[in-house]
Amino acid sequence: MTHRTASDKVVSRDELVRRFSRPRSEVVVFTNGVFDLMHRGHATYLAAARALGDVLVVGLNTDESARSLGKGKGRPLVGESDRAFVLASLECVDYVCLFDEDTPTDLVDALVPDVLVKGGDYEISGVVGRDIVERNGGRVELIPFVDGYSTTDLLRRIRAHADKPST
Repeated sequence: MTHRTASDKVVSRDELVRRFSRPRSEVVVFTNGVFDLMHRGHATYLAAARALGDVLVVGLNTDESARSLGKGKGRPLVGESDRAFVLASLECVDYVCLFDEDTPTDLVDALVPDVLVKGGDYEISGVVGRDIVERNGGRVELIPFVDGYSTTDLLRRIRAHADKPST
């Protein structure tokens, strides 16, 4: 197997479609998110998503797209190229593709993954792209959160530590 660098794993939408157009032999799993501050919960989630197929593609919100989601002032904290590189550095992630829209609908429609994955805070009926995937014979999976790990919690702990007077 040829070793790919993290930079090789960050690809355009057109490249994804070229590599994974149907018919295909691989089971393509897709998930998406901002992945602003990577933590154990993210890593566990992504490894579980990868276990559902042969290839894991992560759709990553661009900085502009992330800001439109209302994650909070100054978010994302980490720029899109750095977030993409960190995600692509994970062994369980095969490809990362940035998207600029508010939702990954256009990316899901272009790729048509076999498995669409979101976190346990979603209801299957509310997963963006569900109709596209199911219409094409795929399925939607929800992966439970790992208790005690969230970007919001991490930011809260950082801010609490920063507010303590130094001795």
